[in-house]
Amino acid sequence: MSSELYHTELVARAREAFGEGRLASATASITVDNPLCGDRVTLDLEKSHGTVKAIAHEVKGCLLCAASAATIAAFGQNRSPSELREMATAAKALMKDGTPVPEQFSGLRVFTPVHAAKSRRDCVLLPFEALAKALDAAF
Repeated sequence: MSSELYHTELVARAREAFGEGRLASATASITVDNPLCGDRVTLDLEKSHGTVKAIAHEVKGCLLCAASAATIAAFGQNRSPSELREMATAAKALMKDGTPVPEQFSGLRVFTPVHAAKSRRDCVLLPFEALAKALDAAF
């Protein structure tokens, strides 16, 4: 299970850490915790003209959480809040029900093996929780 769960593409995504850091001009900054495992995500969002201009994150947690935050940051630049909410919905459906990922969110497919590891699903979803709260605060 471990080699399936932590496959090469997922590990590379986490190590790449796209968007790692903080935004100096964040419109919204949200921190969420998973008290069961100790993961903590701070997500900064900067809006401009009705879209999300940039997303940055600081993750103190596992590789799955880091890869998820990096996925959000990479996809989220210059996107509408509705596109990001749709991505979050797709991630939740993948984790909860194993629902196939729509083509426009193909970057989420890296998390498909996590659905089989119920105890690890929340690690993927924690950054999406922070994203939803940041979108609510900014828009």
